[in-house]
Amino acid sequence: MPKISLRKLKTSDEKYFSQWWRNKELLKLTSGVFKRLSDQEVKKYFLAMLGNKNDHHFIIALNKKMIGHISLAKRKNSWFETQIIIGEKKYWGKGYGTKAIQSVIKKATVLGITKIYFEVRPDNARAIRSYKKSGFKKLVIKKYPENRNLPKTLKMVLEIK
Repeated sequence: MPKISLRKLKTSDEKYFSQWWRNKELLKLTSGVFKRLSDQEVKKYFLAMLGNKNDHHFIIALNKKMIGHISLAKRKNSWFETQIIIGEKKYWGKGYGTKAIQSVIKKATVLGITKIYFEVRPDNARAIRSYKKSGFKKLVIKKYPENRNLPKTLKMVLEIK
């Protein structure tokens, strides 16, 4: 399997997000919000990620090809939420997401982060399998009745010793 690497997000990466955040198939697996984002909205969200000093955002690279994004976002009580997208469909189901998760766990350790969680659609079997392979444990189904696009998620946690 070719080697993946993570690198910090940079301004020139906006073009990837512009493409990924508009992919309906990808959105179905993540937020479920299908409203098309304008160029200004993409720029606003992207600049907010770049400017946030509490979170850590990384591009997932396969050789020199940018295939996705993974983050560690600071939450309450020393917990960090991770989110991942493999934005390029031809790389889905090939183990690159699992490798990226394992790499971000190593980065978290270096950064002194010991508590990580994620929330995923309960029917996203590929993502759940990937997180389980990386050591995450199922915790609870969380309900968001006000969110018609994502009314419930599966929360999984990892505490690094």
